[in-house]
Amino acid sequence: MSVAVPARALLRSEWTKLRSVRSTWWCTAVYLVTVGAFGWLAAATTPTAIRADVAVSVALTGFGFGQLVIVVLGVLAVSAEFGTGTALVSLTAVPRRTRLLMVKTAVVATWTALLTAALAAVCALAARTLTAVPGGFLLTGEGVLRPLGLQVAGAVLVAVLAVGLGAVLRSTAGGVGAGVALVFLLPPLLALSGSELAARASQALPALRVGEDPFLAVPTSWPVGLVVTGAWALGTWAMGAVLLERRDV
Repeated sequence: MSVAVPARALLRSEWTKLRSVRSTWWCTAVYLVTVGAFGWLAAATTPTAIRADVAVSVALTGFGFGQLVIVVLGVLAVSAEFGTGTALVSLTAVPRRTRLLMVKTAVVATWTALLTAALAAVCALAARTLTAVPGGFLLTGEGVLRPLGLQVAGAVLVAVLAVGLGAVLRSTAGGVGAGVALVFLLPPLLALSGSELAARASQALPALRVGEDPFLAVPTSWPVGLVVTGAWALGTWAMGAVLLERRDV
């Protein structure tokens, strides 16, 4: 009878897997540079704003493009193991496959949250430094902290969605393609079509929020946007967990 791997050991193992591959550090570097550079550029080209929260939202624009890196990171965390065959070792050590996927997701989501929180702070600093706001810029001012928190929450949900796609498709190309289509391509394409049905479809897709608005998609209130993205993330992840339990390696 096999003994369950302790949670701490499993977390340490999954973190070792994540940090020991080059793709993680390439994704991390591209994410930091893309979002940080876009944030400072956007703030530098916005000399004034009517409110501090507007200045912050402008500086967060880079996250709209950075979400592509989150998708790649999340999908690779799962698909790379199946591509190299090392998934067999992981599943032998941890026969409870859903538990393994949960820990892997927690590690990816935590890393994404830490990176996004740091970048959100950098973007807020850019807005405070480069954009003039009547009455001054206070980080604790009305509406300033909320878009920063929403950015972290949205990025984490996109990461969970990407891990789920990796588990469902077990293909890096397929998972990344599906993720990019869902969060980056389809929402703006549907928004541009002009029809009411397409607009509703755009609102029903998991577009990453930049500030309090979805990136290039038809806008919704931020609670609705988080619910929609959360439903996609959890639904896809649950499907991936079910398929992981039922499939052969």
